Amino acid sequence: MKMKLIAVAVGAALSVPAVAMADVSIYGRAHVSVDYLDDGARYSETNLSSNSSRLGFKGDHEINPDLKAFFQIEQQINFTTGSSSGGTSFATRDTFVGLGGNFGAIQVGRFDSPFKVARGPFNLFGDQVGDMNNLARVTSGRLDERYDNTIQYTTPDFSGFNVKVAYSMYQGQSLNITDTGNNEDSDAFSTSLNYIGGPLEASLAYEKVEEDTLRGEADSIRAAVAYKIVDNFKLVGFYQTTDFEGVSTTTSAQRDQGTFDVYGLGGEFAVAKNTALKATWMTHNNDAKDRDATMWVVGVEHKLDKAVRVYANYAVVDNDDLVAYTPWSQSRTANPTGQSIETVNGVEVNRALGEKASGFTVGLRYDF
Repeated sequence: MKMKLIAVAVGAALSVPAVAMADVSIYGRAHVSVDYLDDGARYSETNLSSNSSRLGFKGDHEINPDLKAFFQIEQQINFTTGSSSGGTSFATRDTFVGLGGNFGAIQVGRFDSPFKVARGPFNLFGDQVGDMNNLARVTSGRLDERYDNTIQYTTPDFSGFNVKVAYSMYQGQSLNITDTGNNEDSDAFSTSLNYIGGPLEASLAYEKVEEDTLRGEADSIRAAVAYKIVDNFKLVGFYQTTDFEGVSTTTSAQRDQGTFDVYGLGGEFAVAKNTALKATWMTHNNDAKDRDATMWVVGVEHKLDKAVRVYANYAVVDNDDLVAYTPWSQSRTANPTGQSIETVNGVEVNRALGEKASGFTVGLRYDF
């Protein structure tokens, strides 16, 4: 009798997770690369990198035919060491819960801002050596981030158009009062108008971020577009202008350094059913003197099937005299910095300033 009761109890226990997990899916991405990186001065080494690899859980539940609840929990994973690149906390990437229906969708949590997502049409080398953010995200201000404590509304689709509006609060409150004497507004506002239809994909976005304890106020406008001219050729373009105000102690020189325009062009040409050649060129024009930079990237990508692809890219950043940007600093665990800094007569000197930094990468991406 006891054995029968145990069997029934075990069966019941096993059946509960099955019901609870019925609308939940597990997904992820393993993205690794071998890179040869050269800062143009004293650093030139081979690196192994995990590039925004992640593991996630998502699902939805129909409340009635006109309303559903949905959620997502996503964690960054380092496939080269086994550790999380996001620190000790869980759910370091897009994590949220929300409601959706004929009215659109409302979600709350931590996730990419509409402004950040809006670069998608142009970013042919996302999370790789040559990622556009190596020139578009260089600022002392908060910009193009995955903000905590965010609420977002997304409209329904209107003939290919939708609008996203998001508001983020610093540490769960709109006023920064975590430090003594620090009472600045610290919220962020981000919005985008997006279109997908036929051969055209385009986004226009605006983001304004107030002060926090470490970085200053900034606001930006960006536009990204991808247009399929013929079936096997896509042309992409990008423009962004960023104005950096800083904090109360920010100097005019620092404001100039954080204020810049970025624009670029690129294309993707399918040479075979699963093989494409890609290239982008973009330039960073800074308000401060001798702080401009230009990056160009060429690459080839081959999809082994729907889930697995391999690629090879070569990227170069040509720096003005007072900057040392690289084509590898974004979304990757292999991010060597300061390797060419030395102390001369008690003063730090960066030998990579004004040099050409380059990177050659061979990568594997497996989406599951």
